[in-house]
Formats: sequence, structure tokens, C-alpha cells
Amino acid sequence: LVVLGTQIIQYSTQSSNRTADEAVVLGAAVFRERPSPVFRERINHAIRLYQEGQVKAIIFTGGVGTNDQISEGEAGRQYALSAGIPAGAILFESTSLNTFQNLENAQQIITDQGFGHVLIVSDPYHMRRAMAYAEDIGINAEPSPTTTSRYQSFWSRMRFLVREIYFLAHYQILPGLM
Repeated sequence: LVVLGTQIIQYSTQSSNRTADEAVVLGAAVFRERPSPVFRERINHAIRLYQEGQVKAIIFTGGVGTNDQISEGEAGRQYALSAGIPAGAILFESTSLNTFQNLENAQQIITDQGFGHVLIVSDPYHMRRAMAYAEDIGINAEPSPTTTSRYQSFWSRMRFLVREIYFLAHYQILPGLM
């Protein structure tokens, strides 16, 4: 578990500078039809990637959470539209319930659109697991963690890290149970 924690921390600093066809934004909570602060920072990161020309399109992922009115994918789409991203550069899925499903559904969009290389956008400590899933699913991806993660305090980062150690260990031991 210590080795996994170390890998997660080390991996959290890796970010691709390469251009890609699109950014895949992994979903997070929606509050009253608006992205949560965590999700908002992921979306803002993808918007910057688009505005700087590093990606040509953005895929938002995530289904409808408990007590939510809209899906995470739709909330991401609406937020990006309000930030000036053209509708033609935005794709989304709205049925996934976890990170693995986010990436499975994104893979379908990637295939349907004929995209080749993508950047995965999420929080830094989430990247190691997300990239393991992407590789196993067959997505040609590189990491692009947000630099403005809402997980700033020591305790919030430690809770996130422990959660990621648990899920990554679970996946490495029982990969078929996703």
C-alpha cells in the first residue's frame, strides 16, 4: 500500500504537453445543476487546454447522481458552453457512474468520432488509477491533471490519497470487478 501511495503521488506530477484530439474530463459531483468545485476545476482545465490549442474537442463524462437533476456530462457541457467553447467542440456522455465507466463510455465516443490521441483530465491523485483504466480499455491517452485541484489542505489530500490507494489496489487485485 505504501508503494501504491508513492506511485500515486509521483504520478500526480506528470502532465503531457503534447497536443491531442480531445480532452476527456472525468466526472465529479453536480450541485443544483452546477458542477461542484472539484468538477468545475477539471472543466476549467479542459477549457484552458482547448483555448491554448492543445486539444480540438472536449468530452465530458458522468451520469446523474443521487438527487441530481442533470448528469455530470450535461453539467460540464453547459458550463463549457457558457465559457465560450463552441458546441461543435463539445461531446458528452451521461450514463456512467464511476471512473471506469466514464472511460468506457468516452472510448465509445473516441471511436465513433475517429479520434486517436486524448488527454485525460482529473485531479492529480486520481490520474494514476484513471490512466491504468484508460490503458486497459485501450485508450491512447496521456495525463493532464488539473493544477487547480480543490483538494488543497493536507487532510483533504490525505483522504483523497487513501481513497485512491484503496481503489487502485482493488483494481490491481480484482480487475474484473469494475
